[in-house]
Amino acid sequence: MSERKKNSTFTQNEKYLIECDLTYAVNKIDGRWKILIMDKLGAQKLRFGELSKVFPLITERMLTLQLRTLEQDGLVKRTVYAEVPPRVEYELTGMAVEILPIFKQLSIWGAKHKMSAKEVSSK
Repeated sequence: MSERKKNSTFTQNEKYLIECDLTYAVNKIDGRWKILIMDKLGAQKLRFGELSKVFPLITERMLTLQLRTLEQDGLVKRTVYAEVPPRVEYELTGMAVEILPIFKQLSIWGAKHKMSAKEVSSK
């Protein structure tokens, strides 16, 4: 495979996107389930089985992948207790708690404009 040119448009765009604070933030929470998982963990610590019950349509594999990514990104803390059977709890980190008010505002914005979009599409 050939090496990409350092002055190519793709390389320049990639550099810009990596340096953009907004893109950095959005990339941390992108994914189909991450925001919903973080929202549920904002209220309390939950075990894997409890999260599975909250999101019955998500596969165990996808839930595991999303939790691992959130943990790697420093948004979720995973605590393993030395018990039989092992108990694992998930909770938000301080960094993740900071974004919860933004999620609330996005939810309000979404509710407002979702209704507008329905009205436009029905005409």
